[in-house]
Amino acid sequence: MRRGERGAVTAELALGMPLLAALTVGMVWVLAVAADQIRVVDAARETARAVARGDDTAAAVEVGSRVAPEGAEIEVEVGEERVTVTVRGSVAGPGGLFRGTGPARVRATAVAVLEGS
Repeated sequence: MRRGERGAVTAELALGMPLLAALTVGMVWVLAVAADQIRVVDAARETARAVARGDDTAAAVEVGSRVAPEGAEIEVEVGEERVTVTVRGSVAGPGGLFRGTGPARVRATAVAVLEGS
């Protein structure tokens, strides 16, 4: 190693670590968004299934609320032959370097045929 390069590796490492940390935080946030998307899909499906088999709408929404992410909204529309359930939620941004991204919105819709129709 030449004399002028002695601290170069340390300096490069010191500059690269914050970038690596930010990338890690971003990836964890993306995984959190994906997990909440799966939860809203499951909540919509469970709620639609419960209403379709004849459960009370309020009880079905309660079932969906247990599956859905915290703060999610569940909307139920019952027609003559089918029920449509839409679940909406949001995942707070990670902050820090990503504070400008704002919350990610997650949404899912499920449709089920009413039993006995």
